[in-house]
Amino acid sequence: MASPNPQISENRPQIRQLDEAAINRIAAGEVVERPASAVKELVENAIDAGAARIEIAYAQGGKSLIRVTDDGCGIAPDDLPLALARHATSKIDGSDLLNIHTFGFRGEALPSLGAVGRLTLTSRAPGQGGASITVAGGGASPVCPAAGRPGTQVELRDLFYATPARLKFMRTDRAEAQAITDTIKRLAMAEPSITFILRDVTDGGEGRQVFRADAETGDLFDALRARLARVIGADFADNALPIDATREGISLTGYAALPTYSRGAAVAQYLFVNGRSVRDKLLTGALRAAYFDFLSRDRHPVAALFLDCEPTRVDVNVHPAKSEVRFREPGLARGLIVSALRHALAEAGHRASTTVASATLGAFTPEPASGEDQEPRIYQMDRPGPRPQTYFAESAQVFEPIQPTARTEPEPQSPATDAPLGAARAQVHENYIIAQTRTGIVLVDQHAAHERLVYERLKKQMAENGVAAQALLIPEVIELGPQDAERLLEHATDLARFGLTVEPFGPATIAVRETPAILGEINAEALIRDILDEIADLGESQTLLARIEAILSRVACHGSIRSGRQMRADEMNALLREMEATPHSGQCNHGRPTYVELKLSDIERLFGRT
Repeated sequence: MASPNPQISENRPQIRQLDEAAINRIAAGEVVERPASAVKELVENAIDAGAARIEIAYAQGGKSLIRVTDDGCGIAPDDLPLALARHATSKIDGSDLLNIHTFGFRGEALPSLGAVGRLTLTSRAPGQGGASITVAGGGASPVCPAAGRPGTQVELRDLFYATPARLKFMRTDRAEAQAITDTIKRLAMAEPSITFILRDVTDGGEGRQVFRADAETGDLFDALRARLARVIGADFADNALPIDATREGISLTGYAALPTYSRGAAVAQYLFVNGRSVRDKLLTGALRAAYFDFLSRDRHPVAALFLDCEPTRVDVNVHPAKSEVRFREPGLARGLIVSALRHALAEAGHRASTTVASATLGAFTPEPASGEDQEPRIYQMDRPGPRPQTYFAESAQVFEPIQPTARTEPEPQSPATDAPLGAARAQVHENYIIAQTRTGIVLVDQHAAHERLVYERLKKQMAENGVAAQALLIPEVIELGPQDAERLLEHATDLARFGLTVEPFGPATIAVRETPAILGEINAEALIRDILDEIADLGESQTLLARIEAILSRVACHGSIRSGRQMRADEMNALLREMEATPHSGQCNHGRPTYVELKLSDIERLFGRT
């Protein structure tokens, strides 16, 4: 028996035009994912309206109530119904969707919220009376007069009551409230001149103030620093470096933390494009690349960075939530972030974060009770005469030693105490140098510090002399897809700088002719495929450089002075002076601090002398 022709059916699906309510609910699903999404859309509207003060209130994590009040330009009574119509906006005329100067421009937020909740819009424009309109489940009421101060208040109740299935995907009230707080903090970072007040009114009345950031004054960097201190924390502001760079019409400003002020997850990375908070793989990859030589893989940098360019050079109309962007020149934006951050980190010199000292002071414990059995230790003052070798003897094959000064520094004071890392006074446990500064003391991990110095010397030599390449007796031929081969060959010049020479060997094949000598015998195909994966993900690869610098780091580790090595005073001082002259010497090759500075006032507080 012949099967029926699937192309012929008496029950052919019928094409229908969805009604306006269904269309709005579908659009709301794209724009409003959770209460925090609604808050973001409403607050961005307030910012676009020129508000100087924005108050946000929520109840039950925003599920039962979201209220946003601003003192912006307001909406005329006759325009209120139009404000609730889909694709109605005052921010663009539709002629150029790539020239966007405002947060909102799609005209979807208010109608989408009105389609899935009970929304009341009350507004008063200057010189006009106040008016109000209500919409529930897509149905709007007539406009009616309302009292109120100039500005706009949007009250959204019972979010997703019209689409109850969405409520099942909501998280706990606490989790949704935290998402709202995070959203407000990100918006507050980008607008330091605006006052933001966030309240939880679940229990009624004025509620509990969750977050407040008053408008900041001063120039760009002073205002931004103060706002970031309020949002991220004073520790971040104290340990962050100002970033200010411009390249070919794209500017980068903000603050990036020292490597020793890092996190165990990428939870404190705030990236903005033309004032809009975004989550973009290109930008987060650039941030990671800027720090990859200073942090281990399990540590993540902390930064708040603001990229600004002409709106026509970046497409923000990629997704309804507008959290993704697409750059016309992605390589330029990425390169600006990497170079600007690396320059700032180099300018920081040997500086380490102040939180290291705070943690050290917090770790101090009282002297153990008398009578406990402890192994006696021999300290510097009890040792016999100095050893004859210099402290760089163990690393003589790596670079030339620094010759310590011939004179013996007088005790107890010396000019070296005016130096940033002070004058060496002792070595304890054969690994830690104690130096005296004019305002306190410095504790140095001799192995970690010297390891970083050797590593920086090796990197400098590599940059000056290049990476030696070893020619393969028989070139390794690797078959790739046509696009992969083309993508790899576009980076051939950069790869050759690090000793990896690749050439075309057919339409979809490449030949590896040389590999970096420092890596020894390697699996060239595996390396090539790792590089391709990173290029596809980030637009550029750090894989080869990372492998080479990992080898240099191991060489530096083996070539540096070891724990247990006794040092003379002139050797210790020579180490301190080179640390002061070497960028990045404040952290070891794994991002840990190489020294801790304790102020005399803090030490005196430990002994109750304040």
